[in-house]
Amino acid sequence: MTSHRLFSPGRIAAWAALLIMLAITLTPLWMVVKTALMQPSNVYAESTQLLPSDPTLANFKRVLGFMTQDESQAMGGSGAEINFLRALGNSLVFTATIVVLQVSCASMAAYAFARLRFPGRNTLFGLFVGSMMVPSVVTFIPNFILIKDLGLLNTMTGMVAPFCLMQGFSVFFLRQFFLSIPRDLEEAALLDGASFLYIFARVVMPLSITPLATIAMLTGINMWNEFFWPFLVAKDEMQQVLPVALQSFKTQTPQGQPDWTGLMAATAITVLPTILLLVAFGRRVVESVQFSGGK
Repeated sequence: MTSHRLFSPGRIAAWAALLIMLAITLTPLWMVVKTALMQPSNVYAESTQLLPSDPTLANFKRVLGFMTQDESQAMGGSGAEINFLRALGNSLVFTATIVVLQVSCASMAAYAFARLRFPGRNTLFGLFVGSMMVPSVVTFIPNFILIKDLGLLNTMTGMVAPFCLMQGFSVFFLRQFFLSIPRDLEEAALLDGASFLYIFARVVMPLSITPLATIAMLTGINMWNEFFWPFLVAKDEMQQVLPVALQSFKTQTPQGQPDWTGLMAATAITVLPTILLLVAFGRRVVESVQFSGGK
């Protein structure tokens, strides 16, 4: 009976559908890795092969700046010069700054909406939730004009400014979790003379590691992949983040065609941090979303 249940037609069909979706999802990633490991001269000849015939890490060395332009051209690269190592550092600073500021501001706002009583609280919270329905493209022009008037073009401050406070989803998500924390813990601290700020920092925050990590990870992935705003604000190569550097590398074709192996090597470097985050914290994110949504 147990064996019949394990190999029922419905279960087999479900696993087959999952495997097909997994293959569809992972095939593009594998094509990126395969192309990054290929010799530039073999890109078109081995385009239909599953594995590269002569794998090499030289493409990663090229895009990270460990080869000269002459050495890059000698092995078949385009000779395009983009400092991906600097772009990687810019992306780390850009993403980490936004994650720290946004998680800090969103958690304080969410706790205020969950526990404090003040005039207009529900209206203000409704506005925060309603902000999720405003397309981001609507705010690009006003934000750009503001950043330009403040003289913050081509600066990290100008890139970070529109994202550094809080997002409607982050406030809503954390508020749902804070509402689930037993009030008895906070009331006991109030009886001991603790302030709301002390309770938030020493009682609520330690109990909220999972949802805070979830918001930090989701925000980090979004900001790591952000392209349009850094591209619009920071034209200087010194301030380029990885997605913008990838676009610049693709358009620089001194030999007349894109350097596909170098481009895929840089893409693999760009994708790797998000994959590591999902592998490390993916289950925690799912559990946190299910818990907050259930409340």
